[in-house]
Amino acid sequence: MLIKSAKFVESNSDVLKCPKSSLPEYAFIGRSNVGKSSLINMLTNHKNLAKVSGKPGKTRLINHFLINDNWHLVDLPGYGYAKVSKKEKRTFQKYITAYFEKRPQLVNTFVLVDIRHEVQPIDLDFMIWLGESTIPFSIIFTKADKLKSTQIEKNVAAYSAKLLETWAEMPPYFITSSAHKIGRDDILDYINNINKSL
Repeated sequence: MLIKSAKFVESNSDVLKCPKSSLPEYAFIGRSNVGKSSLINMLTNHKNLAKVSGKPGKTRLINHFLINDNWHLVDLPGYGYAKVSKKEKRTFQKYITAYFEKRPQLVNTFVLVDIRHEVQPIDLDFMIWLGESTIPFSIIFTKADKLKSTQIEKNVAAYSAKLLETWAEMPPYFITSSAHKIGRDDILDYINNINKSL
């Protein structure tokens, strides 16, 4: 897929105020500091479409971006280690859950996982919740340039083993590096194929 245009639409904390468009949506979510903003900028070929920060947890709202005038990329707040108050975290969880439960335009969720770390319970719990809620999702392993290929294979196998304890098959997954644009074409082709099937 060739990205011809990518523009910010709006930010909301209330899912009912999200764009009324019927265009398909692809949500991106992960633990804080997983490299989500860098990945979004890499995918869209924009340096500053999503705000990149050295401080984790900067995304606080549901952010909609219009891509090629025919689908929405949705940047969701991270979960996990963001240095925010407990009240803010509860608020995040409330409207993130509302987004997944009340947004029929959502066709796929990309769960971002830092490939450098061993299996994180919070990532597994979130994936299991998506599965139980019958919300389609794929996994994007980020920061692959930080590891050797053998270690990447080992860490992906560890996630696969954990997920296969409860599921029949591993969800679709992608190995990426925003710094080297690894995985970009695979993800965009995946989105393009889903859009064609709708």
